[in-house]
Amino acid sequence: MIRFLTAGESHGKELVGILEGIPANIDIDMDFINNELKRRQKGYGRSERMDMEKDEMDIISGINNGKTTGNPISFKIKNKGYLEVLEKIYRPRPGHGDLSGAIKYNQDNVRNVLERASARETAARVGTGSICKILLKKLNIDIYSHVIQVGGIVSEKSIYEKGNIEDIKEADKSIVRVVDSLAEEKIVEKIKSAKKKGDTLGGTIELIAVNIPVGLGSYVSWDSRLDGKIAQSIMSIPGIKAVEIGNGLEGGKSYGSQVHDEIYYEEKYFRKTNNAGGIEAGVSNGEDIVVRCTMKPIPTLRQPLNSVDMTTKLVSLAQVERSDVLAVPSASIVAESMLAYTLAQEIMRKFGGDSIEELKRNYFNYIDGVSSR
Repeated sequence: MIRFLTAGESHGKELVGILEGIPANIDIDMDFINNELKRRQKGYGRSERMDMEKDEMDIISGINNGKTTGNPISFKIKNKGYLEVLEKIYRPRPGHGDLSGAIKYNQDNVRNVLERASARETAARVGTGSICKILLKKLNIDIYSHVIQVGGIVSEKSIYEKGNIEDIKEADKSIVRVVDSLAEEKIVEKIKSAKKKGDTLGGTIELIAVNIPVGLGSYVSWDSRLDGKIAQSIMSIPGIKAVEIGNGLEGGKSYGSQVHDEIYYEEKYFRKTNNAGGIEAGVSNGEDIVVRCTMKPIPTLRQPLNSVDMTTKLVSLAQVERSDVLAVPSASIVAESMLAYTLAQEIMRKFGGDSIEELKRNYFNYIDGVSSR
């Protein structure tokens, strides 16, 4: 099975990732991987650190002559923001893991907490996710995302309509990854306003995975349900506070007759709608998988909130660190990577294969069998 582990800290020397379970003989395009890392660093509202960091993956093992070997893939991503001596911090930020982490790990300051809890770790996730994307592309599976809301400003193209993916493919052309140009202008102005106030913003991301086969995940056990696995992986991204599958939130306001996707048959089974987001009873149903997630505003504020000095226990303003005003566009790339990882896991769980040739044989034989039903 595919699994990954990351290590490293925000101002440490480098991030490290280990990805196990990727089949042998997959051609790995390093330009694609490094471009994925670059996508994570873009977005209006990012901090000056993004001008400094130029993330690139340095492969240590598991890839030889441009192909995966079947061995664990290990890699490094250097931190150009490395600091040998780090300031101690005693004023925890509301909304961050500072205080709870310091208490949990018995730390006398919160530096060791925030260094790992920082979203800098997600660069390593994008590294692993980009390799998972390459695997999925071998099976004609692609993943797209766009930002659909920032600070209460909602894109006109906020809800994916079944089969209408072309606009979403253009999201990278927007500095906030919003495909509605009018909403983009309003969002940029709101970011400028938040920056002047020393404040931050959050928002909502929509993800779509296309060409998904029927049968990923299972209903037989609570922990094998695909929607549960996707929700967990997306919720693990720093700052994400809500996840929905398909038309989840709106579905709770409607009659069942308005929500459930009617089934038709014309050479194959199909639906005219996709309110379920491609998953029913924890199993992919062959429609595109649609996931939305909402990120809270970043906890580090240039006009800080009240906190308590851990050394004196007196009221004090929270610590101010270098921080973004908005990280939602960046989080959308991380979310793509986590969705790719989860889907790649489920592909390997169902179809297996120690080489890409074996996996493709198993996969496309299954697809042919499904087509005959």
